[in-house]
Amino acid sequence: MFRFIVRRLLQLIPTLFGLSILLFIWLRRLPGGPETAILGERGTPEMRAEIRRNLGLDEPIMVQYFRFLRRMIRLDLGTSTATKRAVTTEFIERFPGTVELTVMAMVLAIGVGIPLGYLAARRRGRFLDHASVGGSLIGICIPVFFLAYVLKAIFAENLNWFPSSGRQDPTIGATRITNFFVLDGLMTREWDAAADAIWHLVLPGVALASIPLAIIVRITRASVLEVLNEDFVRTAEAKGLTENTVRRRHVLRNAMLPVVTSIGLLTGGLLSGAVLTETVFAFSGIGAFVADSISQRDYPVLMGFIMIIAVVYVLVNLLVDLSYSLIDPRVRVR
Repeated sequence: MFRFIVRRLLQLIPTLFGLSILLFIWLRRLPGGPETAILGERGTPEMRAEIRRNLGLDEPIMVQYFRFLRRMIRLDLGTSTATKRAVTTEFIERFPGTVELTVMAMVLAIGVGIPLGYLAARRRGRFLDHASVGGSLIGICIPVFFLAYVLKAIFAENLNWFPSSGRQDPTIGATRITNFFVLDGLMTREWDAAADAIWHLVLPGVALASIPLAIIVRITRASVLEVLNEDFVRTAEAKGLTENTVRRRHVLRNAMLPVVTSIGLLTGGLLSGAVLTETVFAFSGIGAFVADSISQRDYPVLMGFIMIIAVVYVLVNLLVDLSYSLIDPRVRVR
């Protein structure tokens, strides 16, 4: 297993190296150059020349690239042109909220989607099968922002069961350690703060989980149906193995590989920011912040966002590969 992990980690290095080259080229190909992106259209030639000297843009291209690479390794992503704060600081403050929201959404999607997809496959052609397929189709078709508005209007504003915005009630006065509000509440044993943070995650988590849930249900159902028709499943049933043993050891384990792949892709996509959901619930995550950066042409933030999300995708894919090796040990040999 250790050799498998090391081999996968070594394969990630060329990916990140190639991405750094693309980012460097993109930064140099901005309309008018990086100096125009920073100063705007009204910058004078003298101001642009000074910015070029400060950024080292008048030096040889290889010197610029290796300086850029060294800054990326040190997580020096520059300064936001909008907030005048370090991009790294902005991400440290906002990214934990998106992570918590993603975890809530994926826990709901996986916890409901896999059992429902399995039961739908086992009861193919019955009511549960038709209901799950129809429900998953509706879940994919309904826009996330519309579902978010409906949930907010019904459960937050009319019934007043859940909070309508934010990550936590500011009157609680919770202690901040990691900016993961739930984790901070558990670490400091401020149970009310942790419970309130979870309560704030319910409605945006349900809205964000709608599409991943629908996809997981359909992929699980299709994968289980395929495995149920395999000879080894019929052989296991003919040997008199219990239904629980056949389901756990033969059906679910062999049906999980495509499901794990989809879970990895969905998780990476949610971690890249749920702009609409965060906007509806005024949730201070990375998605809404990046959306504002696009409109403000805040290129340092966008560059840092691309690099960080690429690293997140790489790490998620590594976890998916490790899951493959645990589900099917033959993957390690390949």
